[in-house]
Amino acid sequence: MLTRRIIPCLDIHDRRVTKGVKFKNNVDLGDPVEMAQRYYEEGCDELVFYDITASAEGRPIDIDMVTEVARAVRIPFAVGGGISCLDDMSRVLMAGAEKVSVNSLAVRNPDIIADGARAFGAQCIVLGMDPVAVADRTTCPSGYEITIRGFREFTGMDALEWARRAVDLGVGEIVVNSVDADGTRNGFEIELTRMIAENVSVPVVASGGAGHPDHLTSVFNEAYADAAIIAGMIHTGEYTIPQIKTALIDAKVPIRHTW
Repeated sequence: MLTRRIIPCLDIHDRRVTKGVKFKNNVDLGDPVEMAQRYYEEGCDELVFYDITASAEGRPIDIDMVTEVARAVRIPFAVGGGISCLDDMSRVLMAGAEKVSVNSLAVRNPDIIADGARAFGAQCIVLGMDPVAVADRTTCPSGYEITIRGFREFTGMDALEWARRAVDLGVGEIVVNSVDADGTRNGFEIELTRMIAENVSVPVVASGGAGHPDHLTSVFNEAYADAAIIAGMIHTGEYTIPQIKTALIDAKVPIRHTW
């Protein structure tokens, strides 16, 4: 049985880790390299870094930060934000990241997924998607619409249709970040995550809403997520990664542990 992965997410702004609720009211939390090293030492399985304003501001990712993180940890990590072309992907991967996450760029230029998969392998290309629940299912029959630019722009694209198309283009993994649950710490959006997981052939990572170890148990057992992203619940010190993994072991969720 494949083990489930626990992935701390570090949202980056001005070389600092920040966290908000539904992409708003962000507060400063610390240095990304120091936090990455701490979570690595605690036993996380992977890491993900999002430069949350790079795409909206039209600037590249901080390659120096990527290089510093690669020197500090010995686990896979993904980088997103400020990726605009294959050359940007190459720079991120050459700096030490194992994966590149595309979101707004992929919506505007879906061919970047196929181009990236051909150039670097599907396992390197992650689709980040920010769906929001909609009442009118005329254009979005799944009930979820894709947003981009940090929830600043609605696209009219159906979330499930976009996930399937991305897989056909060659994406190796999909991060499903519920805009409605983001930062609330009230639990993952189970229906959304399960819908995507049941309809694609690549690993699905649940994101948005983690606040208690039970939330991870639910998203693994009820929504069939392959991995779960956590942020606020560990950034505040309320939980540690060993505490979360111990709770998952007690709940009979297959996870990797090193203690």
